[in-house]
Amino acid sequence: MSSVARQRVRTTDGITLVADYYHHTGAGPVVILLHGGGQNRHAWRESAQRLHDRGYTVVAYDARGHGDSDWDPDGNYDIERLAADLTAVRDHFAADTPPVVVGASLGGMTILGAHRSSAASSWGAVVLVDVTPRLEIDGARRVVAFMAAYPDGFCSLEDAAEIIAAYNSRPERAKSRSGLHKVLRQREDGRWIWRWDPAFVHSNFEFLRGEPTAGHEQFEAISQLLIDGAQRVTAPTLLVRGLLSDVVSTATVDEFKQLVPHAEVVDVSGAGHMIAGDNNDAFTAALVDFLDRDKL
Repeated sequence: MSSVARQRVRTTDGITLVADYYHHTGAGPVVILLHGGGQNRHAWRESAQRLHDRGYTVVAYDARGHGDSDWDPDGNYDIERLAADLTAVRDHFAADTPPVVVGASLGGMTILGAHRSSAASSWGAVVLVDVTPRLEIDGARRVVAFMAAYPDGFCSLEDAAEIIAAYNSRPERAKSRSGLHKVLRQREDGRWIWRWDPAFVHSNFEFLRGEPTAGHEQFEAISQLLIDGAQRVTAPTLLVRGLLSDVVSTATVDEFKQLVPHAEVVDVSGAGHMIAGDNNDAFTAALVDFLDRDKL
């Protein structure tokens, strides 16, 4: 096992982000891992270790309002703010060489947002994990509904495991509490709550909690922002899609390939939106193959 150092990064507006730093003496680029909404840096632990074993220096950090990073005092978590945080992380760990950026869901949206504020040459490669500029709105609603459904947490880790397994359609995992301490914390009253700021949902995606016929205008605005970012991507690009995902579809992938014609696409069978958790071996194999083959 590699030695992992915890480091802190100060953003331009004074937020402190916490990162796991897997340093390697090799000459390869730094790989920055961005987790999805409601997750934290620990979601990447297995992938980070395997990338490090392949000779890469790896950084997995908690987005603002998630994990051990500071919450935004104003409860603002828009894409522009998250993109500025990514730039701060890049400048802290990879100031001299454009890093590889790997983003799952919200992390991928952050990467596309960063392309609107940073030169395309700032990034050595782009890997998007089950995220495209235009998502399937019904799948996005399901994700947001789950994130907002338990504001008072869970009475036990067993209850949390059951509910999470049902959401992921993985009943065989219902009794597993493995890793739950990484995404939940216990309050003084004994209940277990998420390790992220509830304002995150209200800041960015409250419109997805309304009636199915509502929110399309706001959804389109976010899509256009991400489309603008995608059109600026010039680095080697990989899109990894979970074949069971209801967030990314054949139609949204086809649109993405028109926006980024040089992008490669890999489908992971048996995986939904949470690809790295559903089939980590297949996901990491696809990622390593892409990085090694392109000699980034």
